[in-house]
Amino acid sequence: MPHENTPDEHADDEFADLFRKLPDPQARAAPSEAGAQPDSGAGAEERTTAAPGRGPASPAPEPHASHPAEPPLSRRERRELQQRAGGPGAASDERPESITRPPASPTNGPASAAPVAASTGIPTAASGRAGATLDDLFSDETPALPTPTEKRRNRRVGGWIALGVVVVLLGGIAGAGAWVWGSYEDQIRSVMGWEEPADYEPGMAEGEALVTIVEGDTGPTISETLHSAGVTRTSGAFYEHLLELDTVPTFYPGVYRLQEQMTSADALAALEDPENKLENSALIREGLTVEQTLPLVADGVGIPIEDLEAAISDPSDYGVEADSLEGWLFPAMYTFDPEVTAEQVIQRMVDRTIESLEAAGVPAEDRQEILTIASIIQREARFEDDFYRVSRVIQNRLEPDNVETNGLLQMDSTAQYGYGEMHDGTVSSTAEALEDDNPWNTYVHPGLPVGPIANPGDLAIDAAMNPVDGPWLYFVTVNLDTGETVFTETNAEHQRAVEQWQQWCADNPDSGC
Repeated sequence: MPHENTPDEHADDEFADLFRKLPDPQARAAPSEAGAQPDSGAGAEERTTAAPGRGPASPAPEPHASHPAEPPLSRRERRELQQRAGGPGAASDERPESITRPPASPTNGPASAAPVAASTGIPTAASGRAGATLDDLFSDETPALPTPTEKRRNRRVGGWIALGVVVVLLGGIAGAGAWVWGSYEDQIRSVMGWEEPADYEPGMAEGEALVTIVEGDTGPTISETLHSAGVTRTSGAFYEHLLELDTVPTFYPGVYRLQEQMTSADALAALEDPENKLENSALIREGLTVEQTLPLVADGVGIPIEDLEAAISDPSDYGVEADSLEGWLFPAMYTFDPEVTAEQVIQRMVDRTIESLEAAGVPAEDRQEILTIASIIQREARFEDDFYRVSRVIQNRLEPDNVETNGLLQMDSTAQYGYGEMHDGTVSSTAEALEDDNPWNTYVHPGLPVGPIANPGDLAIDAAMNPVDGPWLYFVTVNLDTGETVFTETNAEHQRAVEQWQQWCADNPDSGC
């Protein structure tokens, strides 16, 4: 049959425990009258306290004037007392100090303190902490309210965190936008109608640009030469202008003085003006071989090519201890007297090379070696910073204890030079060139090739003497239009860069890969 729940049946009821801790509203509402006496009737003598879980009821102690009667222990306090005493069987009426309630505060004054649950220290609603949670009510410690300084500090920390999140998001968006623009600039311009003009506008020409036209140059070749010299805006602008003409003009070999940022029409007019042709002058650019240099000198100075070829047959005539003058004909702009001889032209070019070597601090006994390194740098690098990085790669790969390279430079420019592919118009080496057993092939023979492979300029010579610090062992130009080059430390990283270059070549089939 149904039966009444005894107090012990609610021993684990946390809500009952909580409500037992709260002050008695009736007790707070009862006015405190001066001179009131405690109940001394028979009912008072028979009153007992029945604390659940503490054994049989025992007579209630008489209240003392200076010691108000303590309220009964809560279920939680009783459990804590049992645990400390060694178990349920060790229950006692004695209360440890740690759980004894403080004396009750007066309830009949306007300045009375907010009642507090003794075992938890949680203020009641009268304390003003309306934000206390249910978990707080069951906590045995009073949560510390943050001070105004801590609040301000927390707000500042939160502000910096929010700012950091915004910066990261904006940086990611900007990075993604830069990648999209760099990868699809041409397509985006085409779709949006933002194509840049192929030619400069009239009136923009300024400065001076020297352009060399060689015997046999065609419209596309001259168009590329003008663009490389900074005369025209794009490599195809001048050639497209020629296609619009009714007749094809005739171009004569020589060095011409033009301006930078000219229209294609103005550039053509300047090339056809005899006043702009420099007599007895030759412009030799960096990275050319002896085979490429001699025709430029012959056309510019008016000396037969056969005389120049005979003049270079014995390098010792010019103080050069080498089998050829490869790398010793310095790239520069030369102007000679009309009566100059072939030997005088070659001697002047060799002397200019010695001037550059001495300016870079190259010892006389190291000239041939430095020119060899500089010639590779000249053929491999595109930008000034890359000159010094390529120089470092060469030095790192020549280290005798480098097991990854085994002393092999593996430079395509050397393999192409030794196999005769230097002038075929592509940057890639054929399998035959890479496998050919010639003394310039650094894929086959460790160390430097037997001599220079081109004529280096001042920058390449300085880079050969002063390589920048770095751990790189590989590099590859991944975009032939921009010259972007990736330098890496391991072969695995290098292969990923090679795949990037191969993808660019696939996307640009007519780029000279």
